[in-house]
Formats: sequence, C-alpha cells, structure tokens
Amino acid sequence: MLSDSTTLTLLRRHHLFDKLPEGTFQEVCGLANLRRLETGDSVFHQGNTADRFYVLQNGQIKLTRVLQEGQEKLVEVIHPGQSFAEALMFNGARHYPVTATALKACTLVSIDANHYRRLLEEQPKICLDLLASFSIRLHQRLHEIDTLTLANASRRVVRYLCNAQNSDGQINLSVPKRLIASQLGIQPETFSRILHRLIDAGLIAMERRNIRVL
Repeated sequence: MLSDSTTLTLLRRHHLFDKLPEGTFQEVCGLANLRRLETGDSVFHQGNTADRFYVLQNGQIKLTRVLQEGQEKLVEVIHPGQSFAEALMFNGARHYPVTATALKACTLVSIDANHYRRLLEEQPKICLDLLASFSIRLHQRLHEIDTLTLANASRRVVRYLCNAQNSDGQINLSVPKRLIASQLGIQPETFSRILHRLIDAGLIAMERRNIRVL
C-alpha cells in the first residue's frame, strides 16, 4: 500500500486518478506498490502478461519494440509524471507489446490494472472524463505519426528541436542521440549530420548535450 505523501500527490494530479472519488482513490492506492530500478533494469518485457500499469515518479523509462527483422525500435521515452501501459486495460491485450527499461535510476508506481478497470466499470461518469483525456492524447500521437510519415529527415529533426526547446531556445538532449534518432525513424549518423548542417547554417549552437536555437 502506498503511504508516501509525495507519491500520493503525484498520483492525485495524474489524469487517470484526479477524477476518482476519495474512497475509490484510496482503494486503488491500497493495491499499488512502489518499485525502484537501477539503470538498465527492466520493468517488463515484450510478450509478458499485461496485468499492471505504471506511473513514473522520477528517472526515465524507455519503451522499445523488437520488429520482425530483429531491429529494436524506440517507441517512447517516459518522463516523471507520465504513465505507461494503461491503454492495455481497455483494448483487451493480454501481453505487453513493448519492453520497458530504466534509462536512469528511477522510482515508479505499479498499479493493479484489473482492479482499476473493475472500479471504472462501476462508475460510468469517471469513464467519460477519461475518454475526454484519452481523446486529447490520441490527437497528439496522431500528430507525431503524421510528422514521422510525411516529413523528410531534416524536417523531423527540426520539428523535434522546436518541440523540445524551452522559452529561452535551450534544448537539453536528456536521452542518447541514438534513441532520439530511433524515435524519429532515422539512423544515428543521419541525425548527427543534420545537427551539423544546422550548426553550419548558423541556426543552432551545440555544446555536448545542450543545444541553443539561434
């Protein structure tokens, strides 16, 4: 059972939990547990039984999928406050379609997926609130897919940098370049070449893992 106030606050602010009545929220937390992982540890592997979903408290998690050709494809990098594997509760999938691995030492909350779904079935109003939230997230993901399929490699990189920069035009590459390249559907060397072309054109400045948009 969860008891740490920081963890409980994190969950309460998450879109999967912020609409739950207090009694229901406490019931969910009663079956949840906290997991701590070191860099390289796995949360679950592709093909494992999908019986839990997760909310990341700190650190980073990468979701990868092995394609039929044997190539490992980065699906997403999970940052603190984000959840993953929750969609499997609703689509009936019995196994995880990806592998989740710690990019950094991290702490995450593990939630009993079957119990959470049963609670939702008893409270249709909460389901409608969740549908609205999922709809927004779906449109965001479709936008990402359009970027990957319609834009050439240079435009994908530029779009990534635009989305990643803060208000001062600063970008910190918080994950390895090869993972960013995988997420953008390009080779690592292509990603590096495009960055160098942007530097030569005077559009960005780069020092190690920090990029500044000029």
